[in-house]
Amino acid sequence: MNETLEEIVRWGVPAAVVFGIAALLAVAGVWAVRRSRRGPRARATAELDRSAAGSALVALDDAVEELDLEVALSGALYDGTAPPALRRARMSAQHTRDDAFARLRELAVDAHPDEIRRVTRSIRTRVDAAAAQIAHARTEHAAWMTAHRSADAQLDDARARLAALRAELGDPDALVSDLARQVDDDEARGARTAAEEAKAALDEAEAELVDAAALVADPTRAALPALSRAERALRRGRTAARALEEQHRLVTEAARAAPDELAAAREALRQAEHLRADLEPDDAERLGAELRGLGASLDAVAAVAARRPTSTVAAIARLRDRLDTALGDARTAQQRMRGARTALPGTLAAARAAVARAETAASTSSADARVRLSSAQAELAAARSAQDPVAALDAARRALRHAEDAVALADYDRINGR
Repeated sequence: MNETLEEIVRWGVPAAVVFGIAALLAVAGVWAVRRSRRGPRARATAELDRSAAGSALVALDDAVEELDLEVALSGALYDGTAPPALRRARMSAQHTRDDAFARLRELAVDAHPDEIRRVTRSIRTRVDAAAAQIAHARTEHAAWMTAHRSADAQLDDARARLAALRAELGDPDALVSDLARQVDDDEARGARTAAEEAKAALDEAEAELVDAAALVADPTRAALPALSRAERALRRGRTAARALEEQHRLVTEAARAAPDELAAAREALRQAEHLRADLEPDDAERLGAELRGLGASLDAVAAVAARRPTSTVAAIARLRDRLDTALGDARTAQQRMRGARTALPGTLAAARAAVARAETAASTSSADARVRLSSAQAELAAARSAQDPVAALDAARRALRHAEDAVALADYDRINGR
């Protein structure tokens, strides 16, 4: 029996040691692999994949905008009789673009590198497929136009659209001057920029149509490129004209709303003072200090409200956000609902104005700015459709923050020449 036990010990202990060491080495190997897949090099590679996916998505977003123009040009010139390939390609590319922006939006910055690579590579695959479909549709459409173009009719239609747009735009300088008399220069800057862009675009369209008319008279030369450039300029002019109207509307609506927003904010502060009386001494003191700071900030905003209405409405929306954070759980559900109802109109107005600024700023910026813009647009839509005032207010506040982030990122891109 002793001999058997000694034999087991003599062979079993070394084997156990060997297997134990092997198990430890296996565990260490697995740990090292997992660590390497989360390490700086893996994260750097994943971020390169994210950047490449973002660049491809920006290119697709620009291609969709250009495709919108080509579809509009086809409809204008050919009364919708052109092949539907462009329209199908546009719808497919829009869906791919929107889905890709949503997936990038949901991809956390600190996600596992493997997850970043998986998502971004999936995005690249779909984006590349959409770009190939656009290229094929453009080739097919160009061949159709070569076979069916009627330059005289195209020129007449383009001239009619230019005249209609000039009549619709009217005198943009008068609109800007009207704003300049009412508000500070910062408030009128967006409208002034849109007016200048609209006038420049229409002048460019007119010059291109003059060139096109000369080409139409020469049967050896094609007028379509000049007509296409004129249509692009008309598209820019139409977009700028709408931006001018939107900026004027936002400022005038803010000017009408600012007094009511100030009054509602002061009433919210008074109600908060009543709630403060029911708190514990330490909590009451902290809330009192915050309310005094909010009151001083509100007084500063009120002092410039008449000349800076959109800034005032946005500032009040941020102050109401700070007030809700300061009150925390001190309010009842009914009080929170009532507060949300009074804060919602001004916050929605501020979010709409911020999203409008972001759409202009981020349209030619990096993927990061466009992703934030996409988030802002989604949150603004959620705020408009929400039935619960508290949920709508939360969504409007997120839209405001995302839009401001998009503008900041676009400014950063512009400063750094990206």
